[in-house]
Amino acid sequence: MKYLILIVMLAPCLELSGASKLVAAIQASSQNPSQPTATSGPAPGDQGNAAKARTLLDQAIQALGGPAFLSVHDKEEEGRTYSFYHGRPTSNGVLFWRFVEHPDKERIEVTKERDIAYVYNGDKGYELTYKGPHPIETKDMEDYLRRRRFSLDTLLREWIKDPGVALFYDGNALAGNLPAQQITLINSKNEAVSLYFDIETHLPIKKSYTWRDPVDKERNVEEEIFDNYRPVQGVMTAYGFTRYFNGDMQTQRFVSSAHYNQGLDEAMFDPNSHYDPNKAAKKH
Repeated sequence: MKYLILIVMLAPCLELSGASKLVAAIQASSQNPSQPTATSGPAPGDQGNAAKARTLLDQAIQALGGPAFLSVHDKEEEGRTYSFYHGRPTSNGVLFWRFVEHPDKERIEVTKERDIAYVYNGDKGYELTYKGPHPIETKDMEDYLRRRRFSLDTLLREWIKDPGVALFYDGNALAGNLPAQQITLINSKNEAVSLYFDIETHLPIKKSYTWRDPVDKERNVEEEIFDNYRPVQGVMTAYGFTRYFNGDMQTQRFVSSAHYNQGLDEAMFDPNSHYDPNKAAKKH
């Protein structure tokens, strides 16, 4: 269970922009259902604003590799991940191997022996140990699916092609300590995500979104920082990743190697296939 927590945790006085006002209105409406929410895109007078946001998205995709980025079908990563509680590390780090096949398959193996794995296929998830597969608990699965829905790949591959998604240019901002340009995307479900792009490289360096807990009704803020970009097979790849939850650092991930479009064994995404990563690794 401690490894599951580690992997699942593995995202002032300024005048509000048009997008921020709309997000605030949406959040207020969720507290008071009698208030209407905005579900349409920008008004005609805001088309110039939306065009600026679209330009930043186009620049970001080109900076990430353009066609090479968009043609990624699968990805492999290896490295070490750390979890935190109230800003303090809870371990000395855990080795991980991560395999992703778009749009909805993922496998994460942890420990030096690679004897614990988490497999996600569609809307199902399983923890694999020597005892066999066990369904991931509902709360943890909901957290995972939400993060996948708001993942950077999903935003840049699916959201930006959806005509029901409104784009807003929010202007200059800070992403951590770095100057950035910010945009906000709002879909037809009134879900909003803010992206921050490096002013010089145009690479995405931060993502932020909010969601309301269905149990305690409290609003939560998740932020993800992307850094240490390196080119891999024509794709700019973030070798550093940090997730914050309500302002507290939750996870850090450091990639040591990455590969794209290697052709993954479909058995690794089947919890009942008895796939052995150690035997598979020896074949290569």
